[in-house]
Amino acid sequence: MGVVEGRVTRGHGLLEGFLARQRSLQADRLIPDGFRSGRVLDIGCGTYPLFLVRTRFAERYGLDRQVATGLSGLTLIAHDVATNRRLPFESQFFDVVTMLAVFEHLEPGVLLDLLREIRRVLRPGGIYVMTTPAKGTEGLLGLMSRLHLVSREEVGEHQGAYTKPEIAELLERAGFQRSAITGGSFQAGMNLWSTARAV
Repeated sequence: MGVVEGRVTRGHGLLEGFLARQRSLQADRLIPDGFRSGRVLDIGCGTYPLFLVRTRFAERYGLDRQVATGLSGLTLIAHDVATNRRLPFESQFFDVVTMLAVFEHLEPGVLLDLLREIRRVLRPGGIYVMTTPAKGTEGLLGLMSRLHLVSREEVGEHQGAYTKPEIAELLERAGFQRSAITGGSFQAGMNLWSTARAV
């Protein structure tokens, strides 16, 4: 079993652990220190919540279809966003919401509903942080999966690929203001990141 962004995958790839750690570090760098005394939610945290284990927050929450048990200091909740699109939290509950290598796994309608829910659960001034493979890397990811460098099952489950403007457009449709959305790339342009502040 491999780990991609904290999720345990069915087919282990040789580079997955390294890539997951790099994405986790990238996301953590995007979160200002002033937020660390608050609450963070990692959507798609998986059965081993790599990001949550490594990040520093007063309260750390994770959400996925299947979650681990017995991890001290974490609140992990089993919840499938594809079948129950309302997040099980009150409005303005979180300071930060992260979604690392999850964006590409969601059908577009589910994704937009989830982004609206993320906007709802973020407090005013809170931050959403996401990562996803860049559009145009599908062929390379396919090759890497055939070489067993990344999980073939994970790559096969991708529902979409996005550019920075497409991500910004989705975030705006979900209720984030365009002026509060930023984005960039990492890992030699193969992956994108975006942040959106709730204003």
